[in-house]
Amino acid sequence: MKTIEKYLTDSGIKPSYQRIRILSYLMDKKNHPTVEMIHKELLHDIPTLSKTTVYNTLKQFVEKGITQIINIEDNETRYDADISTHGHFKCLNCNKVYDFRFGNNSLEISDIEDFDFLQTHLYIKGICKKCKYLLNTK
Repeated sequence: MKTIEKYLTDSGIKPSYQRIRILSYLMDKKNHPTVEMIHKELLHDIPTLSKTTVYNTLKQFVEKGITQIINIEDNETRYDADISTHGHFKCLNCNKVYDFRFGNNSLEISDIEDFDFLQTHLYIKGICKKCKYLLNTK
């Protein structure tokens, strides 16, 4: 809790109990949650927590660069506390989102070689190996 409180303070964010719990959830669960998922999970411990508070907190985290938005689907915004360069794979069967690593230099990119990349987002959709196994055993 103290480490998260210091991290928030160092990032220019006042460490309220709700902000600490939301960031702790993001860092511990690593499930790329939506606002609704975070709200539902934390509501048991913080009965006064509103979805608006969760949304505004996440917006502030994104603005301060300690969380990133994941938009694999147009109608679904997810959040990730891992701000390192990595990609996301979404299973179209179970809807789970998995992280995977890649290097910016390992992608073969043509037509924009002399551009400066400020952000890299790589989203892949498919069937995860667990669902693939389950679907093939039916």
